[in-house]
Order: sequence, then structure tokens, then C-alpha cells
Amino acid sequence: MLKNLSQHFGQDGLAATDASHRSLGFGGTTALWLGANVVVTTILTGMLLVPDLPFLQAMLIVLCGSAIGILPLVLVGLMGQRTGLTTMVLARGSYGVHGAKLPSLVNLLTLLAWSWIQALLAGMSLNYAVEHVTGYSNLPLFTILCETLVLLIALRGHLGIERVERWAAIGMLLLAGAVFYVMADKFEFSQLLSMPVEPRNEITPGIAFDIVIATAFSWIPLAADYNRNCRTQGDAAVGTWLGYVVATLLAMGLGATVSGFSVLGGMEQTYDPAVLLAGFGFGLPAAIVVFLSVMTTNVMCVYSASLSYLNMRPQTKFWKPALVIGVLSVAGSQIPGILDNFQSFLLIIGSLFIPAFAVLIADFFLIQRGQYAVDDLLSEDGGSYRYLGGFNPAAFAAYGLGAVLAYYWGWVSPLAWGASLPVFLITATSYTVLRRWVLVPRVRLA
Repeated sequence: MLKNLSQHFGQDGLAATDASHRSLGFGGTTALWLGANVVVTTILTGMLLVPDLPFLQAMLIVLCGSAIGILPLVLVGLMGQRTGLTTMVLARGSYGVHGAKLPSLVNLLTLLAWSWIQALLAGMSLNYAVEHVTGYSNLPLFTILCETLVLLIALRGHLGIERVERWAAIGMLLLAGAVFYVMADKFEFSQLLSMPVEPRNEITPGIAFDIVIATAFSWIPLAADYNRNCRTQGDAAVGTWLGYVVATLLAMGLGATVSGFSVLGGMEQTYDPAVLLAGFGFGLPAAIVVFLSVMTTNVMCVYSASLSYLNMRPQTKFWKPALVIGVLSVAGSQIPGILDNFQSFLLIIGSLFIPAFAVLIADFFLIQRGQYAVDDLLSEDGGSYRYLGGFNPAAFAAYGLGAVLAYYWGWVSPLAWGASLPVFLITATSYTVLRRWVLVPRVRLA
């Protein structure tokens, strides 16, 4: 029976997307990345910034951090658009056909952790909405229902996700606009702008910038998975940048605003925006915003985590890892205190992903001059990307250096304005030097 059902699932896989089957134009790409990032976890990030920082300073950091931090994601998305390949298949070009399995595993585990957080938050928002209307509360049940819906959408493949994201993006913009409107009617924004700084989360400007950058970097592994379906390079680049930056300003701005007003109103800060907004009289619309945003983002996490698994086990049918990941997401969402470590989780993502994708970007644009031999990347033995037994030692040496620097500058001796950009630039530069002048053969382009 399950085998018969699987015929109705999306048939997405690792093969390059044909140009005639590209489904995303400029509007679709913008909506995809806007819908993906108007999400409760981004709202939570905005909540961390105020009142530790002045509101205007926090928003300036969000603007600069997202505008700069999204650029590597745009570049990886362009790699996907040019080749038609997923992110982790592209990683074979820089890490080797076997070496790419390591970042695939790290990405799978990280997206699974993201999915745990998203499943719980979706369940919390739906539980709040139902309780508000009916008085009935059952968080585990609503978490399971939310993740089941996520799984059903993800199993439809990228076309199903793109349709959902368009409508969700419109709905979230309308609802978020309504929240801002009511908030502006009930409160004086001048109070928010002049409220005193109060250290609550140990957030400095440098840490804030690093967190905003890390938020952008957390999306990099998904970039090519979706942008390989963009029709043109311009759609991929401009649509991704615009959608992400607008979404980040909106979501983190909402989080910072709600956090500031909650402090001014003497309320206790919470990780559930719907609860905070309920104190201002519109918890139900906020719960709907949270629900829509988490659902759309979690669908993308489950989908890309499944593609990461396929890069390690290419013969597997797409629906099988998607089903298992959906079940694991429900189980993980029940881990006690999972939201308490959200800030640390963001910084860990930066430590893992920033050097990893600095290598990938440097290899494609600086070493390979923007070209990969697609057939070799998809071949079982890696073709010209086999390197030394399927591993590229230059990539792992540069990544190791970047990871050590990210840990040291992020945790042991933090830099004043964060470790993200220095780590990215040093890793990319060291890889370029190692790849050109150390014992690694040049790739033969087809």
C-alpha cells in the first residue's frame, strides 16, 4: 500500500534539473525566501537583541548583518542555478565524492535539530490558537498534527513546497502587518526608541552581528536545493537577496518590538511570541502567524535533510528518508528544555557552516572559474573530482583551520564584531592557496 502511495509523491532526486523544467521566476523566488525566513525562530532572534541593545542599533545590526550574511547563500544558490544540482552534490566538487558525505551528515543532523525546534513551536502556536477558541489544550497531539502536515507537503517535492510558500508568504505579510498596526495603535514607539539598555541575554553588538550572520548562514545548505529550480541567474540572485533581507527585517523587527514592549509593560519574557502578544490583546492572530511561518520553514528543512541523506545513499527513494525524518522531528520536539539553548545553537551553526561553505564557494568561483563537470559530480566514482581516494585534503585542511578559528573567536576569545566574516575570508583564502599549490590535482573540466 505504501509503495502504491509513493507513486503520488514527488520524484525529486540528485539528477540535475533540466532548464525546461525550472519553475521559479523572480516573484516565486522572492516569495520562497521571504516565506522561509518570516519564521518564529527569526522572531526569537530579534527578541534576544532588545533590551540588551538600543532598538535602533539592533535594527541597524539586523540590516547590515542580513544584507552581508546573505551573500554566500546567494552565491551557493547561483551555483545551483548554473548546474541544476543540489547543495550537497555540489560539495563533491570541493570535498571529493566521498568527502562530501561528511558535510552531508552534518547538514542532515543540523536540519533535524532545526526541525525539532520548528515542530515544537508549530505545536505550541496551534495549541494556543485551539485553546483560545475552544479551551482544549494538548501540546503533544498538536505537535504531531503539525509535523504530519509538514511531512505530507514535503513528500510532494519542490513543486508542492513552492505553491505553499507563495500563499504562506502573502498570509504572513498581511498578518504581520496587522500585528504592527495594532501595536502602533496601542503603544508609543517613542518609548521603545528611548528605553534604557538592560543586559538580559549577554548580547553585545558583536555577538548580535554574529547571530544575525549565523542565521543567514544556517540557510546556505538549502540554497542550491531550491534555487536550482530558478529560471535565470537574475531571478536566483536578486529574488533570494530581496526576499531574505525583507523577511529578516520584518521578523527580527517584530521580535525586538514585542520584546521591548513586554519589558516596558513589566511582562515576563517568554520564548513563545504568541503568549507575549496575547498580553497585548491579539494572541490569536500572532499564533496564526507563528503557525504558518514555522510550517513553511519546517517543510524546507525536512525536504533538504532528505536530499542530504540521498547524497550519502543515492539509490534510496526520496520518500523514505523524508518519512523517517518527519517521525524523528516529532520525537525530538519532546526533548525537555530544547528552546533554552536556542542562542547557543545559532552560534554552533555558524562555527560549523561558515568555514564549510567558504571552501565550497572558493572552489567553484575561484578555482573552477564558475564551472563544474556535472556528469563527473553525479558519477559513482567522482570522475575528475575523486581527488585522493575520494577526499580533497586541501578542503579538509582549510575547513579544520576555519572551524578552530570559529570556535576560538566565537567562544574562547570573542572578537569585538564577531568571528563570522573573518572566519569566512580566512578559510576561503587558505583553501584557495592550498588547492592551487599543495599536492592536489587540478580538476579536468568536460
